[in-house]
Amino acid sequence: MKSKRYDHLFFDLDHTLWDFDTNSTATLKDLYAELELHRLATDDFDHFHQTYHHHNTIYWDRFRKGFINREELRWKRMWRTLVDYKITDEALAKHMSERYLDILPTKSNLFPHCREILEYLSEKGYPMHLITNGFEKTQHQKLANSGIAAYFKTVITSEQAGIMKPHAAIFEYAMEKAQTNAQASIMIGDTLDVDILGAQQVGMDTAYFNTAVPHDGKTVPTYVLNSLWDLSTIL
Repeated sequence: MKSKRYDHLFFDLDHTLWDFDTNSTATLKDLYAELELHRLATDDFDHFHQTYHHHNTIYWDRFRKGFINREELRWKRMWRTLVDYKITDEALAKHMSERYLDILPTKSNLFPHCREILEYLSEKGYPMHLITNGFEKTQHQKLANSGIAAYFKTVITSEQAGIMKPHAAIFEYAMEKAQTNAQASIMIGDTLDVDILGAQQVGMDTAYFNTAVPHDGKTVPTYVLNSLWDLSTIL
């Protein structure tokens, strides 16, 4: 069943279009080899990856809540990972952070049907935009290297807007940049308490795409997608 007509489409990037988990794992493997972390830390890459993922989740949560700044997030997640292996080398942690952010946006794995759905929506004439909590330079590099930058008329990052999802202000800022309003817009994203809740706070319809985490019955999206291609059934 087709939905009402929307004039503007807003997408999240990481975990929605750009396959962050696959790309991050590949980046960490490169970093692990480059810095010989099998010798310095552990010869078990999977354990190293799990340790980093654990601390990255904690530090992102602290960043979103305003307890730490962007730079602290970037290097302290690395530092805390190294500490678990009894390495207290701040300079190494900061170098790891720099190299991680250098390598990550060169990776180009997208979710299945990403290119096809963006092409379909483009041919249908939908203006498309991004609202992302990622860093300005990094997010633009991801878009360019994965070959999907041309599909988006505006790219709003939390760094540019000065505020993060789910705060209503970043959605209002994005709509102002796109010259539209909530009633004519829909937000497509993977995180209930960030993308979906944030968009709902400004009265925007939502499409939830996350096959790993079903919606919780509290934050109920307008649509649930099992695949990005499902957007073709509502748009």
